[in-house]
Amino acid sequence: MKKIKRYLNYIIKINLLLVIIYVANFTISKENTQLDSKANQRVINLSLMAMQLEKEIEQDPYQTIESLEGDLTGYSADCPLCSGKLACMPSYNVLDGTDTYVDSVYGTVNIVASSTKMPCGSILRLESKLSEEPIYAIVLDRGVLNNDLDLLTKSEDYARKYVGRSSVKYDVLRKGWTKDN
Repeated sequence: MKKIKRYLNYIIKINLLLVIIYVANFTISKENTQLDSKANQRVINLSLMAMQLEKEIEQDPYQTIESLEGDLTGYSADCPLCSGKLACMPSYNVLDGTDTYVDSVYGTVNIVASSTKMPCGSILRLESKLSEEPIYAIVLDRGVLNNDLDLLTKSEDYARKYVGRSSVKYDVLRKGWTKDN
């Protein structure tokens, strides 16, 4: 009889231990579910914030994404080593003296060459000695380093005479092409 009581006590203790483990696991599982729910809510909130920012940028295309500084020089399609073809749009004819591009969002903008750090189709707003008003430009060519820009002009003579080489501050308004371009 003592042996049976002892076995029953062991069974009761084991069952009690199993109940405690089950309750502890259930509580931990419930807490993990709450943590997962909070993490999911944070992801949803970040996604909503990103969508809102994207909408704001779409609503105000002149909002600055980032500001950079570099050197500004000028070039033309008829320079000695130039082919007249733009790296980002080889079929766009600039040999006839064209130095602008009509963008669906920004209208008629100047053409600049940049380094590959700036995606083709990017829109820039330059503060330069060339104009009291900001100059709007699109990256359609390559051939410079770092944050420097090379402004496409009608002739090499114009580039030398009016653009020269100077420091320039500019804002990036759009990085790369959009679905509307």
